[in-house]
Amino acid sequence: MLFRTPLRISSTGDNEPARTLPAFVWRMSGFHQFVVVGLALLVAGLTVVPLELQRRIIDDALMQSDKELFLSLALLFLGAILASACFKLGLKLYQGWLAESAINYCRAHLESFGGEERETGGDGNGTKVSIVINEIESVGGFVGDGFSDPAAQIGILVAVSTYMTVVEPMIALVCIGFLGPQVIIVPMIQRKLNALIEERVERLRALSDVVAAGGCDPDGTFGDQNAALFRNRMLYFLWKFVSKALINFLNALAPLLVLVIGGWMVVEGETEIGVVVAFISGFAKMSDPLRELIAYYRLYAQTSVKHALIAEWMRAHV
Repeated sequence: MLFRTPLRISSTGDNEPARTLPAFVWRMSGFHQFVVVGLALLVAGLTVVPLELQRRIIDDALMQSDKELFLSLALLFLGAILASACFKLGLKLYQGWLAESAINYCRAHLESFGGEERETGGDGNGTKVSIVINEIESVGGFVGDGFSDPAAQIGILVAVSTYMTVVEPMIALVCIGFLGPQVIIVPMIQRKLNALIEERVERLRALSDVVAAGGCDPDGTFGDQNAALFRNRMLYFLWKFVSKALINFLNALAPLLVLVIGGWMVVEGETEIGVVVAFISGFAKMSDPLRELIAYYRLYAQTSVKHALIAEWMRAHV
């Protein structure tokens, strides 16, 4: 059975790490990425179907009191939801299998590094424990959704924004306009977060080395590193939650403007109520993937830092 055993990942015959995180993802999964990206794009395409059905249920069925059409559209709506759920389940299982296969392979591969330190009880042994047990989890885990998740979210954004622009360009412009500032805010703050992440990983490794040495800490290194980790984490929380608060404010304000502008257009006879309802749902379907893309951007940046640090350690211990 596909998911009962890990993917067979062939060895390259050397211990040279992948130069970049995308190269690592391809090295661990190869052409399987085409399958998960294809499933992700299929899920993205299905996102538009409920929006159109929702609009037609209100404008064509309910407003016209057509019971037969209402029942037909409701059944189609249910079918679209079930199809999307099934494809999403298959996608997540496939992503999880690829991720765990990569982690399984990397743990076995990294365990062979640093043999001299293991025999002599060197201080670097704690770093190796940190990498094999903890750090490789996030780097290997990126293999599952590293390519397919952004493909799905971008696909949803393109599909929904295209649909909304075709149906009612004016309201679509309002929705899309509130997504733009988020693309500017996030990279600015992420640069701050990246530096804090790199500092945290290095300090955790230093802390692991002290613990691996048997708790001997005559110069107070453990206490200093522990205090620095606390300060590091609090700064990380500050930047992260400021960014999140700004994005949440923009996402909360946009539906109100859609309701006000769309409602005015309904009163003036320039559009239908079903369009406004569909567009409020549509904005949620646009803000969610953008939020996911922002989270992906952060995850990619964080994982790239960890991958680079692991690669540096591997080169030093070949």
